[in-house]
Amino acid sequence: MGLFEKIFGSGSRDQAVRGYFETLTAYNPVFYTRGGGIYEAMETRAAIHAIATHCSKLKPHASGPQGARLDRRLQLQMNPWQNTQQFLYRAATILEVDNACFIAPLVAENGRTVGAFPLVPSSCELVENASGELFLRYQFTNGKHVAIEYSRCGVLLKMQYKSDFFPESNAPLIPTLDLIDVENQGIENGIKQSAAIRFLAKLGSSLRDEDIEKERQRFRRTNLSAENNGGVLLIDTKYSDVKQLESKPFVCDAEQMALIKGNVHDYFGTNEKILRNEWDEAVWSAFYEGKIEVFALQMHLALTSMFFTEREQALGNDITFSANRLQFAKIEDKVNTIKELFDRMMLSPDEGREILQMAPLPDGLGQKYYIRGEYLSEQEREAIKAAKAGKEKQE
Repeated sequence: MGLFEKIFGSGSRDQAVRGYFETLTAYNPVFYTRGGGIYEAMETRAAIHAIATHCSKLKPHASGPQGARLDRRLQLQMNPWQNTQQFLYRAATILEVDNACFIAPLVAENGRTVGAFPLVPSSCELVENASGELFLRYQFTNGKHVAIEYSRCGVLLKMQYKSDFFPESNAPLIPTLDLIDVENQGIENGIKQSAAIRFLAKLGSSLRDEDIEKERQRFRRTNLSAENNGGVLLIDTKYSDVKQLESKPFVCDAEQMALIKGNVHDYFGTNEKILRNEWDEAVWSAFYEGKIEVFALQMHLALTSMFFTEREQALGNDITFSANRLQFAKIEDKVNTIKELFDRMMLSPDEGREILQMAPLPDGLGQKYYIRGEYLSEQEREAIKAAKAGKEKQE
């Protein structure tokens, strides 16, 4: 039994399809993954890797009556083959490469979703069965296909415009990829060509082609071989002039290279400091809010709808994702934040220790919340006033 059967079951989950689901636009509801080429360029892969790496640091939290039983498991293992960090990294990578990430549910015998797995289908079709229920039918490169209820799948999208359900392609990035390819080829060819000819010699008389070739071999053997370890070049009267050619491989100037890299950063929402791990608190906060937070929101909405029914969601069951944004702050800012929030019941001792990269206290001692004595709710204040008034009346 392979991964396909383990995810989708040994029985066929394909459904009797009536036809394509009619969308509001004129586009066929079919999505093809054609963006794999952008992952082959070093510049684009570095940007995608940086985004996926930071997305993989997100921490899931399952809350609510049914969510409590999932919380610990989802923080460690999203499915039997991927831990949570690997799941988030791959989902973010797929989203950045294809502008869409489809997440399949892992369903237990009782019908409940107990895990999730990110898919990379060769195509995905939006279809409906005879009763009008909407399905996503995935086609994979191994020739297998499966249809799953749209309501049970998680779908992450970006750059969605013309299609009602699927994203646009990465066509605007193709010219930049072509420039990267031309730049790399230019450097490679320039090095090869400049290394091929190192000296230019002018013969003082006309010779036949075979004699010119013999003289070229003799000149190279006598002056340019490893045996000439003295470094002295000697020529006779056959040559009227000998010049050494400098090897200067062609490379784009700094401005052109900055423009190419800038196009990649603009497209993916990154920058040099993020890619080189040289960010400060301000750079990280901007990157988090512009990129990571959006991914966390989409993953929250997708997994919540996959794991819980509408009724269960109405009862407060959901799955959220958070990140310790203070881990990149200066130590003074961390300490001040902990001091301000600790006695306002917003941070427990363990949460404060986590900010400082410290282990939690043993035996659950750090899980309590504390509040200053002078902080009272409106109801408590009214109760104290009533008790004082009653005591004065008795006196």
